[in-house]
Amino acid sequence: MSNAVTAPQREKTFFGHPRGLSTLFFTEMWERFSYYGMRALLVLYMVAPVTGDNPGLAMGDGAAKAIYGTYAGLVYLTPVAGGWIADRLLGLRRTVLYGGIVIAAGHFLMAVPVEGTFWLGLLAISLGTGLLKPNISGMVGKLYADDDTKRDAGFSLFYMGINIGSFAAPLICGTLGQNFSWHWGFGAAGVGMTLGLLQYVLGRKNLHGVGDEPDAPADPAERRRAMVVGAVVLGIIGALVAVFTAVGQEPVVAVTTAVTILILLVPIWYFRQVLGRTRADAGARSRVTAFIWLFIGAAVFWMIFEQSGSTLSLFAQNVTNLTVTSGFSVPASWLQSINPLFIVIFAPVFSAVWLRWGDRAPRTSVKFGIALLVVGASFLLLIVPMQAYEDSGTRATVWWLVSVYLLQTWAELLLSPNGLSATTKLAPAGSLGQFLALWFLATSVGTTVGGQIASITSDSPVLSFAVCGGMAVAFGAVMLVAVRRINALMGDVH
Repeated sequence: MSNAVTAPQREKTFFGHPRGLSTLFFTEMWERFSYYGMRALLVLYMVAPVTGDNPGLAMGDGAAKAIYGTYAGLVYLTPVAGGWIADRLLGLRRTVLYGGIVIAAGHFLMAVPVEGTFWLGLLAISLGTGLLKPNISGMVGKLYADDDTKRDAGFSLFYMGINIGSFAAPLICGTLGQNFSWHWGFGAAGVGMTLGLLQYVLGRKNLHGVGDEPDAPADPAERRRAMVVGAVVLGIIGALVAVFTAVGQEPVVAVTTAVTILILLVPIWYFRQVLGRTRADAGARSRVTAFIWLFIGAAVFWMIFEQSGSTLSLFAQNVTNLTVTSGFSVPASWLQSINPLFIVIFAPVFSAVWLRWGDRAPRTSVKFGIALLVVGASFLLLIVPMQAYEDSGTRATVWWLVSVYLLQTWAELLLSPNGLSATTKLAPAGSLGQFLALWFLATSVGTTVGGQIASITSDSPVLSFAVCGGMAVAFGAVMLVAVRRINALMGDVH
């Protein structure tokens, strides 16, 4: 039986979809505005010199890439807890609301020109995103019946809303941050999240009760176990930080190293638990195994894609010729708007194709394999201008990055909305929020690994592009070879 909440038949639709999608569409649009506005400035702020009219933190490129990767990994790790809170304690709707409030507070903390509040703001954003990000996607899934053919198209439309906010953010926050003050840019991101919260509260009536109650409320014993797990996790992080600090790492670097180890351990532990719980249900266990394939593929994809805010941002600033006229150069942060612009252009095209093809569309496993080949090729492509810059100092034209973002956009549209939709269908009963958290945990693992690779190879960018691009192409080929096996595990999930 479907878990979708049925709206009145005469209610207006949102481009043919349930009206509640508009509420979630615009809420997520503003949340992504806030996140990507801050993201466009983050690494540039960390590497900016401490002197001058707009001082930064004067970090080295390698350290900034590692911190960025680990921070972004933490942003996508916290949904594991956020999904459980929604499923077992608060329900999806309230968890999203509280997450948005914490995110807005984090951005406003970063707007204060004090280094201590900068780090506190990053922590608050990561915690708030963990509450909001998986659960708003879960609410989108609950707007549709499980067998509704509009489901994938609805996720694609929702994804387009994400990228409208992502497109505007670097232009507005980037201009304020790079041309006036980094902290003005961070503050503008907080204003965006506040607008998203206002939209969410005013549009509640369109949701018709979606996510008002937890799917499987936790009993007192389960709540106590969750508190113990939380305490253990914090204890592990604290112990690791103490060890790494004792061997000479800077405190911030020690924290990022500890979080990286935790991020790599969490999915191993979590999948063992899920597989154990589904031992008696062959169908559910098979779908979980299929999801592991998608999880690994997504992690490899995001390993490359999420370097847009670090490796590609520094490539734009240091290697790309950004001069438009003799008196004007494009801020490096503006190039972060290219990918979301392409998403806005191509998302309706992909959505229309999937609707037109219906059951004849390629299955999720095939889409993943192709996406990995394409995103891998995007990084391999950058070897050419990077090598030319190292050999002769010739700056790359902006069209290299435009081409890279175009390839990554096509790959993203093949993998991300379809993977998100498949996740909502592969999730065992009562575990939707937690499975969506696992989907975002794949981004956490990939982003963290990508950040570490970028940091280790920061003195040899050509090697960095070759390693990351080669890994994606290799695993994409493996997935295409294993398509029949993956499809059999997925059963009737397309």
